[in-house]
Amino acid sequence: MFMKISDVQLVSNAVMNMLHEEELELMNNFYDAVVAKDMLKIDELFAVVLYDIEDHFVIEEEMMEESKFYAMQMHKSEHDTMRQKIKKLHDEWKVHKEPEPIQSFLEEEFKHWITLHIARWDSETAMHLGDSM
Repeated sequence: MFMKISDVQLVSNAVMNMLHEEELELMNNFYDAVVAKDMLKIDELFAVVLYDIEDHFVIEEEMMEESKFYAMQMHKSEHDTMRQKIKKLHDEWKVHKEPEPIQSFLEEEFKHWITLHIARWDSETAMHLGDSM
């Protein structure tokens, strides 16, 4: 297993927690395919990962915009950076079909990024948005 839901902080917004749980489940499946070097499954799941990350980020960004979250641009810029990294990784995958760089990215970068991003930006955003766990 790549990550457990308990590896990331719960935030004070149920929608955001649901997005995080769904994303981690998908990333676990994606990671398993990468480690297994299941090329067809990686192809299939990479498309789902791209869609899921975009959907996740857009939902959060719309909530921030509607609530006029003061740090929306800083939070969104972190999303934009991750969007670019995932897209670049996908572009490289389409050309080289090498699972190792994906595995390295997930283990060495994405895991740390998502943990810190949720603890810092999503936690603060959720407190601004309200709702409850």
